[in-house]
Amino acid sequence: MAHLRNFSATARVALAVLLVPILAPQAGCGKEEEAAAPPGHEAAAPQAAAPADPARGLLVAISKFEMAGGKPKPLSELLMLREHAGAWQATAVGDPESNVFHKAMVYQPPGEAPGILTLGGTAAVVKLWRAKAGTLQPVQTLWKKDFGGQFSRMRDGEVADLYGDGRPDIIVATHDQGVVAIIRPQGEGRYAVQEIDHKKNTFVHEIEIGDLDQDGVPEVYATTSEPNRLDGKPQKGTVARYVPARGEGRKVVADLGMRHAKEILVGDVDGDGVDELYVSIEAVEGGTLEIRRYDADTPPAAGFTIATLPDPMCRFLTAGDVDGDGKKEMVIAAKDSGLWLARPGPNPRDRWPLTQIDAHSKGFEHAALLTDLDGDGTDELYVANDDAKEIDRYVWEGGKPRRETIYKRSSPLPVLTWNLMPVPVALLPERSGLP
Repeated sequence: MAHLRNFSATARVALAVLLVPILAPQAGCGKEEEAAAPPGHEAAAPQAAAPADPARGLLVAISKFEMAGGKPKPLSELLMLREHAGAWQATAVGDPESNVFHKAMVYQPPGEAPGILTLGGTAAVVKLWRAKAGTLQPVQTLWKKDFGGQFSRMRDGEVADLYGDGRPDIIVATHDQGVVAIIRPQGEGRYAVQEIDHKKNTFVHEIEIGDLDQDGVPEVYATTSEPNRLDGKPQKGTVARYVPARGEGRKVVADLGMRHAKEILVGDVDGDGVDELYVSIEAVEGGTLEIRRYDADTPPAAGFTIATLPDPMCRFLTAGDVDGDGKKEMVIAAKDSGLWLARPGPNPRDRWPLTQIDAHSKGFEHAALLTDLDGDGTDELYVANDDAKEIDRYVWEGGKPRRETIYKRSSPLPVLTWNLMPVPVALLPERSGLP
């Protein structure tokens, strides 16, 4: 039970409810410290003048729990963070139709203003939200379905023009019948859903879009695995590729044998102008976490190991430029061993040098995002340190990461942050919509 041994009894009950952990609200901010320091933040020195408010904030997709009948009851929450006059402000909204938000992101339907898209679970539903009357409100359900298994969840999604017709398609991964689907805008607020894959008793956790073969046609990559296990025992998994514009269905591009992945990253991290696929392969009991690279011509049973860590799993890989040198780095947000920075070496198919960012940031999902919210041209790292029930920001100064806690929760119940995404603050509401 290596995956669960560090959780309290209440946390383990909550994990059993969702097959993973949880969350609940109270904001706090403005504390900084050297990233490698142990818990216990010291107040940052006051700044002479607050900079202009950033134009972008943060969407935080959450499961929070409340006790009901002596058991933790899951509730969905979308936390929205923005920086104003040097301080971070929080608003939140929930959806009584779903007990979890797995992801929230900006989506602009054709001919309409952008809004906020949520992917919910139990019920599995994709909704579009807009700020109205001071709060964020759902304005349209794009897709809702019961997949007929034990769980029905919209687990992940990405937006891209998959068919080259200028329309923003939404590709969605689901639980637990292996459905991968494309939500296609039809005009005048209408949407059509095409299920491009279905496999019984299969969890699809992650979607990525890229172009590894450089033919100009978007490829969809998805993690497929047997139903969740939380005991570290072998669990068969693959990474599949789909090319909707060519009518190409599931093709296994990474065969992980009796191991599996719930996190992948597709992008040009090594700077050679070509996308790569990175797969976070979870450890079997007593083993090690492995990050493996695949190129367009890599055999499914092969791959290049670029990093290993003494950790059961990593559910978030994120890439960006943390130091402004024009070269990308990768952040590996591992469950128990903390945050790691990986830099491609002279041969990006060999092992990458690793440096510890923060050994004290931890979490079952450990959601992380490299993005430039403050607009200075260099990416900041945003992390959900669920073990400490806080959202942290890391900024590299003099080659070292400095941590600032931008949000703090006070609930004694376990928390789970599923995803972090940037958002224009113009789309955010003035106040929370939670009771």
